[in-house]
Amino acid sequence: MSDRLPPVDWLDDPRTVAVMDALEAEGGPDCARFVGGCVRNSLIGRAADDIDIATRLTPDRVVAAARAAGLKPVPTGIEHGTVTVVSSKRPYEVTTLRRDVETDGRRAVVAFTQDWAEDAARRDFRLNALYADRTGAIFDPTGQGVEDARAGWIVFVGDAETRIREDALRILRFFRFFAHFGQGAPDAAGLDACTRLNALIEGLSAERVSAELLKLLAAPDPRPAMRAMAGAGVLARVLPDHVGLSLFEAMCAISDDPALRLSVLLPADAEAVRAAAAGLRLSNALRDRLVAAVDDGALAGDLTAQAARAAVYRLGGRAVSDRLMRRQAAGAAPSELAAARAVAADWTAPRMPVGGREVAALGVSPGPETGRLLKAFEDDWIAADFPADGHAERLKALISGRGGSR
Repeated sequence: MSDRLPPVDWLDDPRTVAVMDALEAEGGPDCARFVGGCVRNSLIGRAADDIDIATRLTPDRVVAAARAAGLKPVPTGIEHGTVTVVSSKRPYEVTTLRRDVETDGRRAVVAFTQDWAEDAARRDFRLNALYADRTGAIFDPTGQGVEDARAGWIVFVGDAETRIREDALRILRFFRFFAHFGQGAPDAAGLDACTRLNALIEGLSAERVSAELLKLLAAPDPRPAMRAMAGAGVLARVLPDHVGLSLFEAMCAISDDPALRLSVLLPADAEAVRAAAAGLRLSNALRDRLVAAVDDGALAGDLTAQAARAAVYRLGGRAVSDRLMRRQAAGAAPSELAAARAVAADWTAPRMPVGGREVAALGVSPGPETGRLLKAFEDDWIAADFPADGHAERLKALISGRGGSR
């Protein structure tokens, strides 16, 4: 076998060694191999974040092996054969070799197997169907996974249509992996299958769809993948009201933030953004950020530092910064935005210096008039660029001018 992993820290990490020792003590040599992303990434010189292990041991034997070695087994997906083994606080997903018994496009019924090739045959892409033993020797059951990983080819294992009908999320994964690992043009057979079967996306849960979309948008340069996704009719399935790719292309050139990249795919309308966020079941925090990024005119004018301070006070620094990024993507020169951008990054908005107590101390009876006076004070204070003193005099002048009830 000629293909081996280059030297990588995780392979000789004592925590990794402890897990492999535990599994082999239960099942013997070659009962477990590393699989998927850690093998693929290490092969091409990228960091391996998660270390996944495939094993011939059934889940109950994995649990027994972990406990016997003093490791912590957590049954995170035991019905599908997955046990998370925690070694000195580091988690390792250990999954029994599987074959599909029944699939419906969303989930699969699996049976355990002892056959590495059967396990590889149910995986999505050839570059993800790579295994390595604890010495770093690579096993490539499809015979083309190593070549694909090195060349940047995203090719389905076996027949593309079959893989997609097993799990329609693989349509989105095709574009996501192309965004992160692809080189050149997308695989023609895979792209054709994704195009023909894009309606299957409608049957997926919104949470699975949004998770894949955000991972795609986090790629260093997702533009080629997104163009292919739009051409295949997949983007319209995921974001029915998307506004095209021109702003997206520009945003990708200036920001690697997935939220900003998503923002410019959506209509510049707060209610439309809320509807899209609801459809994708986005988190409340991401929904609120996307809504706040829509420019409603609060940054009108020449974007002086003073105007930016007023906007930061009303909207918050993140919202102002996001709106400025959208403006730059739309064609504004960075020099025009520099002063406002500095304020959004560094200025801390002060608290309102007066409240109902100060109004009452000047003889105004509690009631709606107090709120109106405070609102007027706040507007004047903001317009004056947040002076640090003179508050009592300003408030007295407002009360005198309005003839406040006493």
